Amino acid sequence: MLSCCDCFPCWDGDTEFDFHEPEPFSLPSPIPQWPQGKGFATGKINLGELEVFKITKLESIWSCNVLGGEAKGVTFYKPGEIPDGFYCLGYYCQPNDRPLRGHLLVARDAAASSRTEAGSTDKITLHHPALRKPLNYTLVWSTDPHNGDCSYFWLPNPPMGYKAMGILVTNTSEEPEVEEVRCVREDLTESCETCDLILSTESDMSKTPFQVYSTRPWIRGMFARGVSVGSFVCGTYLNSEEELDIACLKNLNSSLNAMPNLDQIHALIKHYGPTVFFHPDEEYLPSSVPWFFKNGALLYQDGKPKGEPIDSRGSNLPCGGTNDGAFWIDLPEDDDARNSLKKGNLESAELYVHVKPEQGGTFTDIAMWIFCPFNGPVTLKVGLLSIAMTKIGEHVSDWEHFTLRVSNFTGELWQVYFSEHSGGRWRDAFELEYIKGNKPIVYSSKHGHASFPHAGTYLQGSTKLGTGVRNDTAKSNFFVDSSTKYQIIAAEYLGDGVVTEPCWLQFMREWGPTIVYDSKSEIDKILNLLPFFMRFSVENLIDLLPTELYGEEGPTGPKEKDNWVGDERC
Repeated sequence: MLSCCDCFPCWDGDTEFDFHEPEPFSLPSPIPQWPQGKGFATGKINLGELEVFKITKLESIWSCNVLGGEAKGVTFYKPGEIPDGFYCLGYYCQPNDRPLRGHLLVARDAAASSRTEAGSTDKITLHHPALRKPLNYTLVWSTDPHNGDCSYFWLPNPPMGYKAMGILVTNTSEEPEVEEVRCVREDLTESCETCDLILSTESDMSKTPFQVYSTRPWIRGMFARGVSVGSFVCGTYLNSEEELDIACLKNLNSSLNAMPNLDQIHALIKHYGPTVFFHPDEEYLPSSVPWFFKNGALLYQDGKPKGEPIDSRGSNLPCGGTNDGAFWIDLPEDDDARNSLKKGNLESAELYVHVKPEQGGTFTDIAMWIFCPFNGPVTLKVGLLSIAMTKIGEHVSDWEHFTLRVSNFTGELWQVYFSEHSGGRWRDAFELEYIKGNKPIVYSSKHGHASFPHAGTYLQGSTKLGTGVRNDTAKSNFFVDSSTKYQIIAAEYLGDGVVTEPCWLQFMREWGPTIVYDSKSEIDKILNLLPFFMRFSVENLIDLLPTELYGEEGPTGPKEKDNWVGDERC
């Protein structure tokens, strides 16, 4: 039963607490029947000694209004309808101002189950099973009982050699039964870290402050094995550098049997592939890589004045190595050919797809890379004034991407990562716009081609002062449908020979020349046109801009990026 509490700070006791429990989120269209495979989208995943099942039907336990007024507060949940033989590992928490979009993993001892079915046992696993009950619990924090219905947060105390996976919440002071949860043997776990801050409060009504964070594996990426349970961590003074009292699971099943096969990958892309819209005033559109090579791109080598043509497949590009400056790609010297190549060729454009495991193979990341032959100059915004640059921000070649994160339990689209220049941000599926069924929309910004979930102007700088670099996005007739125009360029987990990587993917140097130019003269011309009172703020803005805007430097290709192997940068 849900219990509500209004004893957090800034709560107005004279105001009625209008609590609305978040409604579950569903994608716009039903999920299709995926092609046959091994363990993808079967509802369960084998992690070696453990088998886990994903629970999305959650039972609310307790809710609080954090700040009163317009704030919606947070709600804590426990898993509902746990299958026979599986056990709870921890509880879930989320803010109330969004649809219910969480999950919890429940687990069973897969090895014990198989031995029971076979009628055999061994001494090691008898004494050290994968799952064990906690010894008891430690009360982490509680609300002040004098302020109405309140809650109690309990950390399971695991037996020696075991780890707790999450926190439990009750609305009574009685310690939970040890049957309520299971701890996991230490060698089946990985360290986890705090992720998003869900709740932070200090109150005269409570003796100590309190924080609640979501958690994620500390080590993430293509080769990492940590698996998030979906639980939260809480405490009075959480330090991000200290080891947490709870852990993540670890996938010891080297087969990664829940990852999609090649047929399933194609089905996922056809079902979820976004449509990428470019700005109606975009001058520098995308193209395919072969079109770029065939229409005049040149390979230069340090010490040689002339560039050489590049084969349409990139077969004459030097492979491997590092970005040592020995080679680079540039546009043709002829002005007409150069300007023509800059404009790109939308008809030939396609998305280049890298498929990789994430969170120990419980999610599939489908990274979609798009290539533009040229990145245009930036537009600065200073208050109500927008100033188009002529050089600042330009560089030959532009590689941008976005990433679909799909649950391997169900095949459901879970999140999309939007790459925004030097960083980016994950967006949950309920935050997206959709164009056809479950296909999201990705907006590519004018000239810079950064990815965003909605149309509008995004400021790279100070939104408070209204100054920075403009990223303008809008729908137009310039678009690429990635569900039909794509090429899978890598999926290492499938094994050798399943996906043939293109030759150009192995080029680890820059796809454009490095040119440092005198940006001061361009900035001075702008400053001289401005009223005196505005010059100081513009000069400050210029000082804050990334140094790469003051010269041209071509980007490296997808395989040289950190997120090729690692997790996305946020």
